[in-house]
Amino acid sequence: MHKQIINRPVALEQCQFSAGISPLMARIYSARGIFNNDALNKQLTNLLDYHLLKDIDTAARLLANGIMQKQRILIVGDFDCDGATSSTLGVLALRAMGAQVDYLVPNRFEYGYGLTPAIVHVTHNYQPDILVTVDNGISSIDGVRAAKARGLKVIITDHHLAGQALPEADAIVNPNQPECLFPAKNTAGVGIIFYVMCALRAELKTRGWFDNRPLPNMAHYLDLVALGTVADVVSLDQNNRILVFQGLARIRAGHCRPGIKALVDIARRDITRLNASDLGFALGPRLNAAGRLDDMSIGIELLLTESANQARTLAAELDSLNEERKAIEASMQREAISALESLEFNHHQSLPWGLCLYKDDWHQGVIGILAARIKDRLNRPVIAFAEGDNEELKGSARSIPGLHMRDALDSIATENPGLISKFGGHAMAAGLSLKAPDLPRFETAFDNKVRELIDEADLNAKIPTDGTLSAEQITLETALCIREGEPWGQHFPEPVFQGQFQITQQKLVGQKHLKMVLQVPNEQTWIDAIAFNIDTAQWPNPSVTTIEAVYKLDINEFQGQQNLQLMVDYLHPVTG
Repeated sequence: MHKQIINRPVALEQCQFSAGISPLMARIYSARGIFNNDALNKQLTNLLDYHLLKDIDTAARLLANGIMQKQRILIVGDFDCDGATSSTLGVLALRAMGAQVDYLVPNRFEYGYGLTPAIVHVTHNYQPDILVTVDNGISSIDGVRAAKARGLKVIITDHHLAGQALPEADAIVNPNQPECLFPAKNTAGVGIIFYVMCALRAELKTRGWFDNRPLPNMAHYLDLVALGTVADVVSLDQNNRILVFQGLARIRAGHCRPGIKALVDIARRDITRLNASDLGFALGPRLNAAGRLDDMSIGIELLLTESANQARTLAAELDSLNEERKAIEASMQREAISALESLEFNHHQSLPWGLCLYKDDWHQGVIGILAARIKDRLNRPVIAFAEGDNEELKGSARSIPGLHMRDALDSIATENPGLISKFGGHAMAAGLSLKAPDLPRFETAFDNKVRELIDEADLNAKIPTDGTLSAEQITLETALCIREGEPWGQHFPEPVFQGQFQITQQKLVGQKHLKMVLQVPNEQTWIDAIAFNIDTAQWPNPSVTTIEAVYKLDINEFQGQQNLQLMVDYLHPVTG
């Protein structure tokens, strides 16, 4: 699909940077809504005050009472990377404060999502006094009611959007609940439990609990916060950027969990140069593979272990699961593309605006990734379905800019009572369940709703860039300057540029990557470049001498030498 390359809007007139910020970096920061040095401060002292989180003081008092009264605390987690890091952080921090604590992660295929009544029944095996949810619970009305009926205290820590009714928990810590004044609404689940543990430490300290025992250093858990935050693809607002920056700094210095070191090793990354992209694309998927195909407790045990040997064994197990996940996903993607082609749509516009995909043997744990891949390929909202229990279909939805997926599902549910069994999520990703016979009716409702909420122009794929670079700016020094601006990530994207280049060499490497040597037009400057996962039916193409490229400035480090390399995200031939 040919994509439109557009420039990100900038507002240089609002910039008030001090000396030391280059005009190029000022332009880049301005396009991301940052106009002064204060917004770039990534020190821990600039973190938002946890007292702004509604109910956090109540949660801290309940947990402090539980610890001092030797009550049993059970963490009920979620089955993705955010859930795994949240569960691990909660267990480690509570143990460090003297708590009796265990964890339980529901098997997604057996129990579904969140604190359900069925999971509350399973918690009886642990004999808890207090349940603490991490990265889930805001929609668990029936589950909380079941827990309260058993006489349990329930503390919910979550970041997902709240529905019209809230569970009747003893405390709910979620920045996205009504009347919560905490401004960082994009904080991941691991960030929320981190804040709760900070509040608990402060509460215990005022009670003299640490007079005769070590005071835990909360910075020790920032490696987990960084990993979970990036892997959950939440917006990197300033507060999240501080958490990720500080966590990455600890990981690079080797001050991290043995399990994180093992994941870095098996992903063949250099820990001293690890960046946010590595957390999102190398470490996160390996942890997520456990929850997608097996049992996320493998991932949590990896993060909990103090043994380097056990960490290596568990990391290898996760790596194997991730390879299996990739094979399943590739097969499902081929089937989905084949199904779309078999519909014989002659024009791109003939496709439904809101696309639903389903096959009865698709794996429930991989439909989210499939929906994302097809969404990227066709640039329209996609929901992929797989079979659940009791003739239900489980759907995983991915959206495009301009369509708030959870709100769209909410609107469909309101207009079609009983059509959707349950749903939840965010603007760009959501999950839902419906009865299998209702899929055709839902497909129509979804397509109609998408057509109602967006314009046809929204379906045209656009690539936002930070403009062009002069030949003098395409340098290693510029790449190093951009690296210093890390972490880059969701809604704070790594800078990408556009420009025309002449291809002097091109060849396929690794069967699907295009290795090139590019010349800056009218300059005696040649640069190594690589484009990953290209269409091998189109490239390499010896007849193409000039390309329009969208690229990042990358640093290739080999045998102690640093060289500039372009990472090409998109390219197409320039004719005429």
